[in-house]
Amino acid sequence: MSCLYGWIDVVDVVVTGIGLVSSLGSLTSSWQKLLEGKSGIKWHQPFPELPAYPLGLIGDHPCHLGNLINLVVKAALEDAGLAVPLPECGVVIGSSRGCQANWEDWLRENQHKSQSNWLDILPHQGAVSTAHYLGTNAPVLAPMAACATGIWAIARGFELIQTGCCERVIVGAIEAPVTRLTLAGFDKMGALAKTGCYPFDIRREGLVLGEGGAVIILETAELARKRKAHTYGRILGFGLTCDGYHLSAPEPSGKMAIIAIKQCLEWSKLKPASIDYIHAHGTSTKLNDCQEAKIIEKLFPHPVAVSSTKGATGHTLGASGAMGVVFSLMALRYQHLPPCVGLKKSEFGINLVRATYQQNIQRGLCFSFGFGGQNAVLALGNS
Repeated sequence: MSCLYGWIDVVDVVVTGIGLVSSLGSLTSSWQKLLEGKSGIKWHQPFPELPAYPLGLIGDHPCHLGNLINLVVKAALEDAGLAVPLPECGVVIGSSRGCQANWEDWLRENQHKSQSNWLDILPHQGAVSTAHYLGTNAPVLAPMAACATGIWAIARGFELIQTGCCERVIVGAIEAPVTRLTLAGFDKMGALAKTGCYPFDIRREGLVLGEGGAVIILETAELARKRKAHTYGRILGFGLTCDGYHLSAPEPSGKMAIIAIKQCLEWSKLKPASIDYIHAHGTSTKLNDCQEAKIIEKLFPHPVAVSSTKGATGHTLGASGAMGVVFSLMALRYQHLPPCVGLKKSEFGINLVRATYQQNIQRGLCFSFGFGGQNAVLALGNS
């Protein structure tokens, strides 16, 4: 298997800024509460015509995408020490649900009136509004790859730098998925949890929807050095595949997910034994967790540390991979492994992190496995 971009002179790509908001709060608050094993998941009944569910809401009521975009983008720029305008900064920000909440509200309340601002609530709005805010003339992309969207976005930003299109890109994903249609749809599928989120636990019963978003600033290491920027870590490589098997269920053999992991390791010039931590997709569903655990056991015979943070934040769908990358970057920076919140008893033989502990972490992998068989894997390393 040859690396897709083996002909490119590899450029060191570092992370210089992070913006995150989750049901646990801001980046600092989320990281601290995560290390303490706390969860932002609570019982809510946001819509009177639907039952109450365990949900990872940021506030007391469901939020809309526009508010999250502003929060995370401004936080990332401030953290990176950057100010607008940034005319040469690329943008790759995705979402699997986009402005669905706005459309649902419009259809319920104003279905006989014209939607005058419909251009402001199209699926690519996160990327477009960010581009306008930055005043950029660089490439602007808005990937949608189900629950793999966040890692896809980071991978595309990494590509823009590797191919010389940009020296700096803001990347990530944002999601406001708590809507009537999303809740009813997942419930109809039997995918929603009834009591809570327990990744890799024998009690796991389904996913818990969560709100949130995460964006990071990618720069060439040279550009970061020139402006004396602090760094969280490096993007080493990625792997992207698709099962082409089923609308929602993973392909039983895990073949294409395994290929995505191997592609990522090859690109990053890493061996399985050199991985210190895996941030798993870990949705707390019967099929996903079982499949993922089998893949990890097969490819990583050494006891690599594994955790999923969805028990703390809920499943933020398209944003979940980007949030996993951020938590992995924090683990690299502070040398602490985040726990698998909600886990009490597991049926799997993998080395699940049950409580926070300090460890030498040099390289990590982040997994996202989305509906439609979207497989995305990203490798991170210390800068």
